[in-house]
Amino acid sequence: MAKTAVADIIIPTEFERYAIERTAERSRFAQSGIIENAPEFDELAAGGGREVQMPFWKDLVAGRQILSDNGALTVNKITSGADIARIQNDAQVWGVNHLAKVISGDDPMQAIVDLVADYWARTDEGIIIASLKGVFASGSMAGNLLGIHSEIVTGQSAATRLNGATFVDACTKLGDAADRLTSVAMHSATEAALRKLDLIDFIPDSEGKAMLRVFQGRRVIVDDSLPVRNGTTDGQVYTTYLFGSGAFGKGVAPLDGAALQGGFGTEGVEIARVALESDTVLINRRRYILHPRGVKFVSAAVAGDSPTNVELENGANWTRVFENKNVRLVAITHNN
Repeated sequence: MAKTAVADIIIPTEFERYAIERTAERSRFAQSGIIENAPEFDELAAGGGREVQMPFWKDLVAGRQILSDNGALTVNKITSGADIARIQNDAQVWGVNHLAKVISGDDPMQAIVDLVADYWARTDEGIIIASLKGVFASGSMAGNLLGIHSEIVTGQSAATRLNGATFVDACTKLGDAADRLTSVAMHSATEAALRKLDLIDFIPDSEGKAMLRVFQGRRVIVDDSLPVRNGTTDGQVYTTYLFGSGAFGKGVAPLDGAALQGGFGTEGVEIARVALESDTVLINRRRYILHPRGVKFVSAAVAGDSPTNVELENGANWTRVFENKNVRLVAITHNN
């Protein structure tokens, strides 16, 4: 019986499209509306260079003027600003041996797409969490941060924990824009503490196939890679994040779909033979933007062509450019 080869079941141009679509379906942050796949970001990601600038008009803040026969009106300026995003350039390689167990299935291409999409969904979530750490390490975002935690166990109380009252305090960091917050991401220990208080509701999704967690009307994402650290004396300090719809904009550049010379596939999806290792590999490349709207990346400390997750966590690389209430992000540090 002939052995099934990856090259026999993968059509590179279709695989790339399916993988991008499937990644969005597998990402909890995309499904909750936190990530918005914006066509304008696709266009920006397709451009050259390492970063893109996104100009915007600042709000008009001039005071009221009264018409008078005795004096001229004062002319006020309309000022602009610019959000800046770095372009990410990623690639990953998988050997056929890693994919062999799914090749024999009923739909091997879809099985491999799912594996790859799961990987990229986790990668996107890692970038989001690293970016959140960096954004809230920037002094410019102090107005969107609520710190109620205690560094010692004996100092903990209802006032230092996430609960109904302190969550309201966090939401009001956006003032009259608090209703724009639609989702909340928290550590599983935090979610468990809220469940013990009977504060987590479960509602069916739009298709009735799964139950969604909801806290005070906001969809809950549970992720144990969210920040948690030891207190300076004892106990633990957790960080929970609140998001508005489209808090992160995402754009993916369509890579060259022409057949590679001397290889099989395209720039985005390539299948190559590693002769010295007697192996065949699947290579998937991406050029994309995944950026928190309203907080520009200033690249103060970036060594390579694209920032690493460690560099994304550096507050020196971020500066808020939107008004606080227009940045659809809030963080709260607390105990459980």
